[in-house]
Amino acid sequence: MNLQKRLIVSFLVMILMPIFLATASIFGLMRFYTSNLEQKYRIEPSEYVFLGNSIQLPDQYSKSVYEEMVRVMKEDPERLTDRQYLQETNEKLVYKNAFILVRDGNRVLYNGAEHDVDLLLSHLPKYGPLQADANLGLYISGGLDVLVRQLDFSNSRVEKGSIFLVTPTQTPSPEVKNLGFQIVMSIILVLIFTSLFLTWWIYKGIVTPLQKLKEATQRIKEGDLDFTLDYDSGDEIGELFSNFEDMRARLKASTAEKLESDKENKELISNISHDLKTPITAVKGYVEGIMDGVADTPEKMDKYIRTIYNKANEMDALINELTLYCKIDTNRIPYTFNKINVSEYFGDCAEELSLDLESRNIDLTYANHVAADVRIIADSEQLSRVIHNIIGNSVKYIDKAKGHIDIRIKDVGDFVQVEIEDNGKGIAKKDIPYIFDRFYRTDASRNSSQGGSGIGLSIVKKIVEDHGGKIWASSEEEKGTTMFFVLRKYQEVSIDEQDIDSRR
Repeated sequence: MNLQKRLIVSFLVMILMPIFLATASIFGLMRFYTSNLEQKYRIEPSEYVFLGNSIQLPDQYSKSVYEEMVRVMKEDPERLTDRQYLQETNEKLVYKNAFILVRDGNRVLYNGAEHDVDLLLSHLPKYGPLQADANLGLYISGGLDVLVRQLDFSNSRVEKGSIFLVTPTQTPSPEVKNLGFQIVMSIILVLIFTSLFLTWWIYKGIVTPLQKLKEATQRIKEGDLDFTLDYDSGDEIGELFSNFEDMRARLKASTAEKLESDKENKELISNISHDLKTPITAVKGYVEGIMDGVADTPEKMDKYIRTIYNKANEMDALINELTLYCKIDTNRIPYTFNKINVSEYFGDCAEELSLDLESRNIDLTYANHVAADVRIIADSEQLSRVIHNIIGNSVKYIDKAKGHIDIRIKDVGDFVQVEIEDNGKGIAKKDIPYIFDRFYRTDASRNSSQGGSGIGLSIVKKIVEDHGGKIWASSEEEKGTTMFFVLRKYQEVSIDEQDIDSRR
């Protein structure tokens, strides 16, 4: 349930639930009240109409006591002047807001009221006029507003005595007082219950998830991203949790990526520093030899200078590789795509490579199985970098006395497949899935004689994929490695075919 509906329901519950519960409570209390009246005062359901009469109901309060005293008068009139008996009987009436008054002529023998009754005595009837009938009573107004039952009697102590059962009509009965108190308490309890229910409902639906969200933000503030924020709800807060969880996951991934990038950058700096140190040390050594006069013949001088030149080329290659890596990392490799004839391009590459490999005692064989008119769309400079990086990598790991590299160009349907195979020491099966990762080296030792920054094949993969191709490798230890990559052929589409495609 969304927040808008939740608030609407809360508003309706706040209004309707107290009304409903209060009505039900009042109805129940009224039913209990009437049942109590039936039992105490023998009021039948058909007589409930009397309950609205201020005289009829008080008349019932003293009826049972009056009937009992009539019986006592007939059986043992002496008890009617027994103070203990009168006190016990009066206590029954006190609960009903009534009391007993016993008079002998003009003299008061017993007063069960807590106040002065002189005014009442002046209005009470004389001995004899009011008959001993339980259904009769005298209403006295004049500011008194009382209902009086009179029982005249005589015994050995009193010649003309009267017992009056006095019931004030303006004072609510105990049942009415209790009913009013219970109704008020019921309404208070209903309001408390409703408030507690709505507070719990709102707390559960709003405050509790916000507390979880607060705890989550605190954990993120402290740098802790290793948790899951889960809140199953279809409302706005549920959407907020979902978005927050997505943000946390992305932030965690971004943080992990940054840490990995920092690690790779540190590794790159370490690799480049190490790989630059070797040729620089060699250059310094040969320059010092020239300065010290060690190269004292033209042959030595020429050898020293060539070595210095080669080492400078190695450093230049490393710097270029680092520059290209930075461009790859920011997706800023400059490409100039053109239509390239496959046979001519790879034939020229093979011819250029053969001269360099021959000086390294490595044989190069080249085989083209592609038609002479097959073309691809590629950047010739970057594609040349791919070939040279793969060949350079093969040269590093050829450990045979006579090295061999085989380049094959094949036609595989809509693609041109290039295969470069060497007879080097090969790659372990466990390492093959990772050789195109940045900085991955099968020989982790920096004392490796092969050197290298570890980003050559990652650059190759990036360039091939940017050409819309794919690259992979197969290898067998001690026998050699084969690199495969494919590039899509360029196919011209006639104007008629373009029209048909556009209509589709």
